[in-house]
Amino acid sequence: MLSLKFWIGLGLLTIVSGAAVPGKPPVDEERIHPHLPSSPRLRAISGEDTQEYWHSASKKLIREKLEYVRNTNKAKNIILFLGDGMGLATLAAARSYIGGEELKLSFEEFPFTGLSKTYSVDKIVPDSACTSTSYLCGVKANYGTIGVNAHVKRGDCLAMANETNHVFSLGKWALDAGKAAGIVTTTRVTHASPSGVYAHVADREWENNAVLEEACGEQSEGLQDIAVQLIHGEVGSKLKVMLGGGKRSFYSPEHYDKGRRTDGRNLVEEFEDLDEGNKFVKTQKKLLAVNATETGRLLGLFSKSHMHYHLEQLADPENNEPTLEEMTQKAIEVLETEEQGYFLFVEGGKIDISHHSTKARIALDETAELSKAVKKAREMTNPEETLIVVTSDHSHTFSVSGYQPRGSDIFGTAKAKGKDGKPYLALSYANGQSFEEYYNTVTHEREDPTSLLNIGDFNQLFPATVPLESETHGGEDVGVFASGPWAHLFTGVYEQNTIPHIMAFAACVGDGLTACD
Repeated sequence: MLSLKFWIGLGLLTIVSGAAVPGKPPVDEERIHPHLPSSPRLRAISGEDTQEYWHSASKKLIREKLEYVRNTNKAKNIILFLGDGMGLATLAAARSYIGGEELKLSFEEFPFTGLSKTYSVDKIVPDSACTSTSYLCGVKANYGTIGVNAHVKRGDCLAMANETNHVFSLGKWALDAGKAAGIVTTTRVTHASPSGVYAHVADREWENNAVLEEACGEQSEGLQDIAVQLIHGEVGSKLKVMLGGGKRSFYSPEHYDKGRRTDGRNLVEEFEDLDEGNKFVKTQKKLLAVNATETGRLLGLFSKSHMHYHLEQLADPENNEPTLEEMTQKAIEVLETEEQGYFLFVEGGKIDISHHSTKARIALDETAELSKAVKKAREMTNPEETLIVVTSDHSHTFSVSGYQPRGSDIFGTAKAKGKDGKPYLALSYANGQSFEEYYNTVTHEREDPTSLLNIGDFNQLFPATVPLESETHGGEDVGVFASGPWAHLFTGVYEQNTIPHIMAFAACVGDGLTACD
């Protein structure tokens, strides 16, 4: 065994010397819980300095819980909201962003909450593809795959071709029961999360024929890329609403100069030709003008790739993209025309994309936008007959550090300083592309983050500890928030793949247990 002296010599083991001084806290305690200079709260809440305030708030919550009557109606409509990459730290920071730590996002007002375990069959930390199979199809699968079971490894073209490996989503279960179904996303409609509603692929990257054929070669014969499955697939061809970005995978260059298909096809035109009631829109103005009662099926593609961040939309005077709230509202208007009810999947997908880029300002704003969309959906629907569930597919390595005063700028510095005498930001990432922006690799010193802060720049990067081209997902559990019929079943800690089964139970769809049994 290596000696203790060896580890001390390497600097990998630190011993703190010094006996405790009577009347003073031990050295370790002072270091772990530093005595910070007192600072005035930048936002004072009346009564918070009294025990009566907190006792009263607790009593109010208990009364609300006692008065709540469990809703055991059959759910006519089921809506699943996904905040892609929206971990618990993101929720906590987003409260500060919208106005205060004591506030709640709209879905945090829902009466029932739980925690979902997000690991996949082959990874401790999953991606958005295998998780979409989990929370939509009720089956855990392998990293990078969508709508297939774990017999299919990422990139396995032959296993993908075997239809016995295909698994189907809550969307199909709803369609089979006579309901309508739809998808809304701020990413490409062929991206990992929304694809879980309708696609079966061995690789999430196979959004158009060019990438699929390059990967599978001769084995690609008979295989459909994700965009084709949306327009002509067993489930995709029946979806009533499809709104988001990603035009490039639906066109060959001769039909759209940024198209990425190589088969000469125009899938949008093919969609319009399927039925005279099918309607295609590509701008915010056209979407808002859609008459729900005169629309058969609605396809909206508002950008070449992912839609722009909400803050980018606000900054662009020529913006023609709708917000997530606007897309959600229109989707519900169209789906509400269905007498048998509907299933709707709504994704705030750019929470994840901004976290990957360590752009914390944008990530919190996108979280706030998801909250607005959920609020709109709850206002438009009857909680007696519509179950709404809000969750995430995975978290990120994003964290909120101590100890900043209440009411301070969540994007600013913490109250303390590092051992190097320099301040540090309250928000940071365990890894990501911003490493070298905040750490000088020549002098081997941290940069003073206050010299890099730009309050007006929403594209500002936040510090990362490990240099990576893209920040990674995190592996901790994510929240689940539920309101409506059978929402009380979503309490506790459970596997992520349980979510669609509980929703199906409430709506009496699918082949599993249902409330109608």
